[in-house]
Amino acid sequence: MIEELIEKKSGFDLTSKSVLSNQEDSFTSRSHAALLAKNFIPNSHKRIANNYIVIKRIYKFQAVQSRITQSEKELLLKYDFNTLEFTTAKQMYEELALLQKWSSSPNLQLKADADKIIEIRAKELKFIDANCYATISNEIYKGYIALSHYFEEISKFKN
Repeated sequence: MIEELIEKKSGFDLTSKSVLSNQEDSFTSRSHAALLAKNFIPNSHKRIANNYIVIKRIYKFQAVQSRITQSEKELLLKYDFNTLEFTTAKQMYEELALLQKWSSSPNLQLKADADKIIEIRAKELKFIDANCYATISNEIYKGYIALSHYFEEISKFKN
């Protein structure tokens, strides 16, 4: 019975796959964001995601967003994170999983840094959206798209 259902199943995939993925890849970038969103989501992540989605839908990033400061870059470097423009989707998903874990950590300094990093990431994403481009336009460096999908998945203002 189950074998019949599997044989009749369509091979058409509605989700978008990367140019770099092959036919054996079962997960797409969108499904990774959905899996991350099924984890325990810290309230700080939800608040930032809701803020991002509201600004994106209402203002469409018409206002100029500032770049991140040097102290914010130093915080990213402290934990060995690249800026958003130089982050791959895989790195972004690993980073988001770490930030979720750190935001629920009993270590208050680590928790504060994790919340600050997710705010920095949202600021970087707003800047990229406001300017309609990333300085690096490459198939590999699509971490900002992964972050955008993550925010869309965890936001209470879904489509």
